Amino acid sequence: MMQKLAAEFVGTFWLVFGGCGSAILAAGYPELGIGFAGVSLAFGLTVLTMAYAVGGISGGHFNPAVSFGLALGGRFGWGELIPYWIAQVIGSFVAAGCLFVIASGAPDFAAGGFASNGYGELSPGGYSMTAALVIEIVLTAGFLIVILGATSAKAPAGFAPIAIGLALTLIHLISIPVTNTSVNPARSTSVAFYAETGAVPQLWLFWVAPLIGAAIGALIWKFALSPDDSVDNIGGKAE
Repeated sequence: MMQKLAAEFVGTFWLVFGGCGSAILAAGYPELGIGFAGVSLAFGLTVLTMAYAVGGISGGHFNPAVSFGLALGGRFGWGELIPYWIAQVIGSFVAAGCLFVIASGAPDFAAGGFASNGYGELSPGGYSMTAALVIEIVLTAGFLIVILGATSAKAPAGFAPIAIGLALTLIHLISIPVTNTSVNPARSTSVAFYAETGAVPQLWLFWVAPLIGAAIGALIWKFALSPDDSVDNIGGKAE
């Protein structure tokens, strides 16, 4: 069990450090900035690379909503859910702390939004709470369907991390202007505490919406798409 939790810690650390780091460190410079598309790709690459690296150990969730959806879908034991959540959130906080130390080394540093998520005034495009709630639910549901489908017994073996990484890239391309993209409560939680924009009071949405979306996606897959599916996971069979 400790090896699984270590894998989830490392994978979530990498997701936050790489994804949020691309937004904090690389996206804001006119001459060097990678833009929304680059940040979207960075998030997808973090999941793709770590799913191959440690997915065979823990299942490669790196996201409390994914763990919850996989449990509902019969792919993950309920008894491991809370320990996975704890490892994921701790990994996220360590990554955010490292990013803060690095980013604050710049002479003109200001934390600002610090890659946090939000709605209303904290939405990049000024989108409402309702818009944020709906898009986070819909995209997390779609993400779980991709995960469950790509890791099913009928899917081509060995390609799941690619499909899942590309799905996360697509999700960010759609929703960065709306919420700065969460679909992952751990990713949202840590950076909110470093932001100077008041992101913490809005964190409830970025737990509630992804968990609801994960439940919807898992139930759609389980009862409508593949009721006879076998147990598998993102990076391969966890020992």
